[in-house]
Amino acid sequence: MATDLFKHKDAEIKFLAVEKLNLLYNLFTTLLIILFYNKLDDPQEMLMGRFFILVGTFTFIYTYTKLPSRFTILLRLVTQMALLNYWYPDTFEFNRIFPNLDHVFASAEYGLFGCQPAMEFENLLGGTLWREIFNLGYWLYFPMIATISFFYFFKRPTEFERCTFIIMASFFLYYIVYIFLPVAGPQFYFPVIGEEAASSGVYENMGNYFNQNPDITIAQEGKGVFFTELVNMAQRAGERPTAAFPSSHVGMSVVMLILAFKGSKNLFMWLLPFFVLLCCATVYIKAHYLIDAIAGALTGFIAYFITSWLYRRFLQRR
Repeated sequence: MATDLFKHKDAEIKFLAVEKLNLLYNLFTTLLIILFYNKLDDPQEMLMGRFFILVGTFTFIYTYTKLPSRFTILLRLVTQMALLNYWYPDTFEFNRIFPNLDHVFASAEYGLFGCQPAMEFENLLGGTLWREIFNLGYWLYFPMIATISFFYFFKRPTEFERCTFIIMASFFLYYIVYIFLPVAGPQFYFPVIGEEAASSGVYENMGNYFNQNPDITIAQEGKGVFFTELVNMAQRAGERPTAAFPSSHVGMSVVMLILAFKGSKNLFMWLLPFFVLLCCATVYIKAHYLIDAIAGALTGFIAYFITSWLYRRFLQRR
């Protein structure tokens, strides 16, 4: 296996599907920067970031032409998928210019359920142990993505490009929604309006509050141990008051489960309980309203079928 991974072969200069996606998303958001240039906080820095991503992409492709192997293909793949850590907080730089809509979604949540399920959930299962369990579920989101990607790379190599295309394209569908739909979620909105107002159904329109106050407060600071702190660290590094509706954590986990089911029934069964825990965790830690999680599950199926169709239509070799 290791020999095959590093075995050199003739270099065929071509873009991976995920590289094409990143370049297209780079171009799309660059056009948005130009369109909203005078409204953005630091458009020059955003443009510079996109330039470095462009240079980095072609550098890794060039490296592959000099050292062609499955390892350098994997390096190109991992690099492109790692850029999701850049593109996610980047959505906030766009949606912060629009008025916040949390009051609309919090009101809908209260109207549907007569309470705020995120608050009730935590009250029902309080304490360090439960917090650690649910934060474990939330953190497993990242290993789940890596597990599916590496499974296809090593076990089903003829399908790994399709797999990673579906993952990346699904992420970008969510990110496009987040750019134009500014919903921060209860972990950011409730501390601003106050817990009492949140539980009693009084939801203030925050307008441009998060644009003027972009620094986040870690809602779970000091409340947990190992896994809670891992989630806190991830939030400090890349979280922004954005991307609540629909929940990409739930939606992308649905996409992962479908890919797992198609690749290995055993892998699917192994991931299923972690998926359930993750879905619960998104509401428990107040990252999302319950309606966000429900919408995430529904849109996950939609994202999978859209991206599968796009791959068959435009990229699948015949």
